[in-house]
Amino acid sequence: MKNIQILIRPLYTEKIAKLSELENKFAFEVCPSANKIEIKKEIEKKFDVNVVSVRTMVQRGKIRQQLTRGGRFYGRRPDWKKAIVTLAEGDKIELFENV
Repeated sequence: MKNIQILIRPLYTEKIAKLSELENKFAFEVCPSANKIEIKKEIEKKFDVNVVSVRTMVQRGKIRQQLTRGGRFYGRRPDWKKAIVTLAEGDKIELFENV
């Protein structure tokens, strides 16, 4: 992919924190058009680690409604893609070590 940012932001929740401690897995929000090979190359290049596997999923945007005097208005949050990356044993990404 040319001139497209593959990694958008890291994701850090309680579930991801537990996965990172126990199974050495980390999660990122990625570009919806990125595939597993591109995600793996980008993470290995950016963080200097060895990636064992990449699992991706598309999170569907929620439908929202707003009630006003003029009636109901419906909107939708955008869909986004999440990647869960498993690193080789001994490798670590130090994003939220002090949290």
